[in-house]
Amino acid sequence: MIISIASGKGGTGKTTVAVNLALSLENVQLIDCDVEEPNDHIFLNPDIEKSEDVYVEYPVIDKEKCDLCGQCASFCMYNAIAVTKNDIMVFPELCHSCGGCKLVCPRDAIDYKRRSIGKIESGKSGDIEFYRGILNLGEARTTPVIKELKKKIDKNRDVILDAPPGAGCAVIETIESSDFCILVTEPTPFGLYDLKIAVDVVRRLKKPFGVIINKDGVGDKKVEVFCSRENIPILLRIPFDKRIADLYSKGVPFVLEMGEWKERFRTMVDEIKERLA
Repeated sequence: MIISIASGKGGTGKTTVAVNLALSLENVQLIDCDVEEPNDHIFLNPDIEKSEDVYVEYPVIDKEKCDLCGQCASFCMYNAIAVTKNDIMVFPELCHSCGGCKLVCPRDAIDYKRRSIGKIESGKSGDIEFYRGILNLGEARTTPVIKELKKKIDKNRDVILDAPPGAGCAVIETIESSDFCILVTEPTPFGLYDLKIAVDVVRRLKKPFGVIINKDGVGDKKVEVFCSRENIPILLRIPFDKRIADLYSKGVPFVLEMGEWKERFRTMVDEIKERLA
């Protein structure tokens, strides 16, 4: 089963859930898809065994063939090509590698080259098979790295996809490959506002989902009221607990010191599998 862990906002505890869940299961993959700021490794301390670059293609113009007609620039909705009276310029960071500019060029003046936009690192932490994507500084496109990460999914294992925060393209790219999505929220007005956005995204993707309330006990009850009204299952409540916070501040997943939580996470996964059966 592939479970994605998402949230409408950063700081709700998405990484906490992903790491502690992975440590509670057997024969599991944890894939950190928050490629702009991956941090699961901080808590797992994996032995990184392999690193591989992620490449995308970008157009290269043969200026001897190009007559500056501008059809490629007109076609490109991302403004990756600009044509002036005397020159043509390509902005590789804006290119989405669709290939359209080459198709519309009447002079066959466009070819493609590859460039690296990030990398994928892999290794192990105990029995956990771990992957993370790392986007190069200054790059804007996260989805090509996430797409390559998802190629590492082993469907013979339980797989946890730790999604980026928010509700943009990178989140959608992560969630759409999962069998079930866990939305992590906190019982605050900000948490509820962003949870509603995340719920709308998951419903549009037609993915079954449920909610984990982190820092339960702080804030108000409006998240619970919303979930009840919308028939959204609350899968687990992680309390606003000083011991959990203290362990987190030391980079220690709380299931390693509070063993009873491993069983709670396992029970939650069993209940998810029953819902999907």
